[in-house]
Amino acid sequence: MDQGHPMLSLVYTSSAAQPFTDGELSELLKGSRAGNRSVGITGLLLHRDGEFVQILEGDRDEVEHLMGRIVQDRRHRDVRILLKEPLHERRFARWTMGYESLSGLDAAAADGYRDSFDDLRMGDHDMIGRALMELTMWFRVRDTDRRREA
Repeated sequence: MDQGHPMLSLVYTSSAAQPFTDGELSELLKGSRAGNRSVGITGLLLHRDGEFVQILEGDRDEVEHLMGRIVQDRRHRDVRILLKEPLHERRFARWTMGYESLSGLDAAAADGYRDSFDDLRMGDHDMIGRALMELTMWFRVRDTDRRREA
């Protein structure tokens, strides 16, 4: 558990203003990871066909400052905050920015496969919260399984 300043978990969705190439996404991740590490932000970024879902966690002021920069970033459009809540313990403590591309998944092979993130944008607060908690749990379990295999 982190001590000191109050922590915040924030989840948002956005659309890319223009498509990202794999190289551009790689550069975005490299810069984000370095910046996040320097201010103690951890989280997860999901990308599919120009749509993003991102979970940010860390010191409340740092997360809110970063979110303000994201809203102003011209590479994003239709930025929507889905969930913002106090955080007592990090869910992604090891990840300065975990990344998963959801492009090209075999729908039959992926439990919980989603065509888009539209349902996260349009649901009520309780439904969005439950869906996001299940999503974060799925990634945390996968991370634990990968570490065991290594």
